[in-house]
Amino acid sequence: MNAEISKKNNPRETGTNGRILSMSNVFVSYAEVQALHGISLEVYQGELVSICGVNGSGKSTSLKTIAGLIKPQSGKIYFRDLDITGKKAERIHRLGLALVPEGREIFPSLTVAENLRIGAFGRYNPKHYADDLEDMFGLFPILKDRYTQAGGLLSGGEQQMLAIARALVSRPDLLMMDEPSLGLSPTMVDQIFELIVALKARGITILLVEQNAERALKIADRAYLLSTGYIRFAGRPEDMSSEVDITSVYLGEGRGGVNR
Repeated sequence: MNAEISKKNNPRETGTNGRILSMSNVFVSYAEVQALHGISLEVYQGELVSICGVNGSGKSTSLKTIAGLIKPQSGKIYFRDLDITGKKAERIHRLGLALVPEGREIFPSLTVAENLRIGAFGRYNPKHYADDLEDMFGLFPILKDRYTQAGGLLSGGEQQMLAIARALVSRPDLLMMDEPSLGLSPTMVDQIFELIVALKARGITILLVEQNAERALKIADRAYLLSTGYIRFAGRPEDMSSEVDITSVYLGEGRGGVNR
């Protein structure tokens, strides 16, 4: 990715004290099941923030709620000091927030070219788009080779690259990634984490959901640990093990897990 897109990646003013995203006391439920219990978190410009936890802890629900795919029962979500609580996903995307969903969710019957073009909707500029494509091909050379192929014919790793590239061509101010290493080979997992580090080095603000806590915490500036819809820890990754009994959280031994 070239310097031009790095400078233009976050063209708008951030929120208070550089804050780009905040969730405040957000509750979400699925029918009778309470998925999030008063979640509050913040992301600042240029950070890589990791949300860790086991399956069902509320990680993906948090991202989907921010992105407008799920409407919260209560609480507030601000993106660059704009209240986006309950707003439609399309509007939130146009504001500069992009989600790489769990399971990739590319359009299998569409070509790589068409998938990328869809990613740029709402922030499309013909002049910039050609440059952005070249940037994507620099990051993901295989996508240039597969440009006219249907997305469904790509390997799992190639589909993940396409999902990330599709998000990046929208020039997001905040890139959210939901389980980007899920289902990939060890070699491809290494490549994905190397890519995440490279994107952060270019100044892209990232909110990362990742079940592979060890890998995620090594590259994160700050981290949140979720368990059964509650935040059990918020702070520096290196402090997590001293403040939280991670084993009990990951084994589901109650709602606690805070070291005393």
